Amino acid sequence: MKIWLDGELRDMESARVSVFDHGLTVGDGVFETVKAVDGKPFALTRHLDRLTRSARGLGLHDPDHDEVRRACTAVLAANPMPLGRLRITYTGGHGPLGSDRGGHGPTLVVALGETSRRPDSTAVITVPWTRNERGALTGLKTTSYAENVVALARAHQEGASEALFANTVGQLCEGTGSNVFVVLGGEIHTPPIASGCLPGITRALAVEWIGVRESDLPLEVLAGADEIFLTSTLRDIQAVHRVDDRELVPAPGPVTAKAMRIFEERAGQDLDP
Repeated sequence: MKIWLDGELRDMESARVSVFDHGLTVGDGVFETVKAVDGKPFALTRHLDRLTRSARGLGLHDPDHDEVRRACTAVLAANPMPLGRLRITYTGGHGPLGSDRGGHGPTLVVALGETSRRPDSTAVITVPWTRNERGALTGLKTTSYAENVVALARAHQEGASEALFANTVGQLCEGTGSNVFVVLGGEIHTPPIASGCLPGITRALAVEWIGVRESDLPLEVLAGADEIFLTSTLRDIQAVHRVDDRELVPAPGPVTAKAMRIFEERAGQDLDP
């Protein structure tokens, strides 16, 4: 396995980040996960644009898109696989053991892991913890993911693959690594960015391609929605067949199935939409 670290490809055994890297010590970093099919990244431009927005939100220097693209190309060529998870990590770099940053410059890591196609439907749970729609990191894809680790572990304990959060005012927000959509009376709704959810790349494409209404939704909407589905980089569009103790049959329902077909067709036409 070859990994890109700070300007060059390295073997996995020799790719080492300093124990003083701010991404490790205080979670001072941002990242993107990009789907790669037969060595070709999907929607890479959108991912790089979001990487920059996240970096600016943390006060990091803008990542060099040309360098990141070179790194992605090199890693994909060095590690051929049919379906991969391409991970781009960009941190504050070597720094002191505290919240202040050092002056050594950022760290860039690009790695690739093999993955498999997700099933057409999945189970989810709701969790008692909330997203803070007014937090300093709201809307940024940062490496501070411990909250998601805890919630996802709870989901796995209950036989689900995702955990859904409300925000501080009780509105439906997002999953640990996905955006959520509900079908009400044949119309697709999703929480607005102002709810505190991450502006997902697949979410944006679904809104553009399928026709979705952004709506403030109480968490309780999950108990009465006709259909529910998730979007994310590796899920694309995935139907939900169970929320907590509520079964949704069939899954995917007709609206979700149509959305899945449209997304697959459009994504197949353009790898960098």
